[in-house]
Amino acid sequence: MNFWWVNHSQTFRHEFFGQYIWSPKRKRNDQINPFYETMREVTPGDIVFSFADGAIQGFGIACTHGYTSPRPDEFGHVGQAWNEVGWRVDIDFQRFIDPILPTQHMHAIGPTLPDRYSPIRPSGQGNQAVYLAEIPGLMALIIAQLTSSELLMIIQGAQAETKAIPLPELRGVVEWEERECARILESDQLPETEKLALIKARRGQGMFRQNVGRMERFCRITRVDRPEHLIASHIKPWRESNNPERLFEGNGLLLTPTMDHLFDRGFISFERNGELLISPVAHKDSLKKMRIVTDRVLNVGGFAESQQGFLEFHRSKVFLKREQRH
Repeated sequence: MNFWWVNHSQTFRHEFFGQYIWSPKRKRNDQINPFYETMREVTPGDIVFSFADGAIQGFGIACTHGYTSPRPDEFGHVGQAWNEVGWRVDIDFQRFIDPILPTQHMHAIGPTLPDRYSPIRPSGQGNQAVYLAEIPGLMALIIAQLTSSELLMIIQGAQAETKAIPLPELRGVVEWEERECARILESDQLPETEKLALIKARRGQGMFRQNVGRMERFCRITRVDRPEHLIASHIKPWRESNNPERLFEGNGLLLTPTMDHLFDRGFISFERNGELLISPVAHKDSLKKMRIVTDRVLNVGGFAESQQGFLEFHRSKVFLKREQRH
């Protein structure tokens, strides 16, 4: 279990009561923001403290890892200059009966502040340059002692297993894909045959499957080559692709269903030279049960030039690992 602190600022009401947090992927100038990159490191079961209006308003338990999702419609004009697509984590937020002002408790909280990237200043005021920051376990424990006996029990492990239940669906992704399907079906610029091909491509079927099958013959990781056991998986996700990219063979791999899930969720990716990349937040024991090598480098073979740009997108925009600032 890790502990996080989110400074909501103007988006508190939407995020807290909507049960999620959302950030852009980059700053307005397209530079990496370390406090957006932390969204890629949240794990189901982690505790997230909610800070807004100068007070710790409540806490939440992360239900998902970070995943790509459009900027929420309910944000309205708030942050409208941000990139349209960002990181989202679904969180089961609970409000404290009595939100606390850190400024009144810095004698207890102050000594536990992180040495770097603290979400609040030594005065107890919020550091609004920080969106999501990891905080020490001792700091989380002190806050729990000040606010909630239930939270204290969770941190001490009494209820961690029952609370850390991931949601069955990624709400942001489901809504996004349904919206994209509606746009395709409502378009008067596309012939019906192309609409059908684009909709089928969402599930790796139809024309897209045929196109990918001309480049890929088997699952790169498991080496399974029976067509009935393989899915045509988009490298740049279907929901983020334009219509030509949704059908383009260079934007695809053939993967078994389990590998398709890991790849689509960003738990694995591939280097240009074919080395398999494994996310730091992937559950290693589960990967081993899936027969994925975790103790040595696995090379799955070279990729076509037409696939390389899409793989770069996957590594930088989908893969759950922080990008480093240059």
